[in-house]
Amino acid sequence: MAATVFFLDPLPEVGHTAVLDGSEGRHAATVRRIGVGERIVLADGRGGLADTEVTAAAKDRLELSVHVRRQISLPSPIVTVVQALPKADRSELAVELATEAGADAIVPWQSSRCVARWDGPKVAKGVARWRGAALAAAKQSRRAIVPDVSEPLRTAGVLALVREVIGRGGVVAVLHESAALGLAELSLRSAAEIVLVVGPEGGVSDEEIDSLTEAGAVSVLLGPHVLRTSTAAAVALGALGVLTDRWGAAPLA
Repeated sequence: MAATVFFLDPLPEVGHTAVLDGSEGRHAATVRRIGVGERIVLADGRGGLADTEVTAAAKDRLELSVHVRRQISLPSPIVTVVQALPKADRSELAVELATEAGADAIVPWQSSRCVARWDGPKVAKGVARWRGAALAAAKQSRRAIVPDVSEPLRTAGVLALVREVIGRGGVVAVLHESAALGLAELSLRSAAEIVLVVGPEGGVSDEEIDSLTEAGAVSVLLGPHVLRTSTAAAVALGALGVLTDRWGAAPLA
């Protein structure tokens, strides 16, 4: 069974004492009832790990002895999900599923057909909710690296991102139900990085498809069924795990 992971930043060095308090300490000590002598893994969210043993436990706090420090890298190729803003009831679900499926970065996209609109104060609130959802999902799925959630982009910003990725030797796949090309037909294993573009409930508009294709993206069909915007990225990430070497890394011990 994979190790229980809690987040602490910065991580103490070997031989030092780590203190896990706040919400993480409360969850570990009160909810999980982790006690003296148990071993847990601490992560800083950026790939840094510490193998520790609990030396003292209180109501909302653990003290841990750090035995080993290690660093893991992002899988290759890295995958960024450009996620059009789903409706409110499915917004954070899209982030949770993408995180559990292995997304390395998530970019909120205010596409033309999005029902949800992030304007004014809603921008900061929306980004904060997505980052919180990514952190919780990373912890649940025992990931050492929490995917970065960027500030939202409009279509012009997404087009600029596509051009940058293509210029670096990457592949950009726009998931679209009318595409003729399958995901497995792309040169994914040799790609430097991959970007998955997921449209909103109403789909990516024809104008957006044309602009994305012109910028270097490829429209691809994920499978025989039309998926919800909140689940499409997770399904695509699962396929990429098989079509590339991303799933070759060992789980946390």
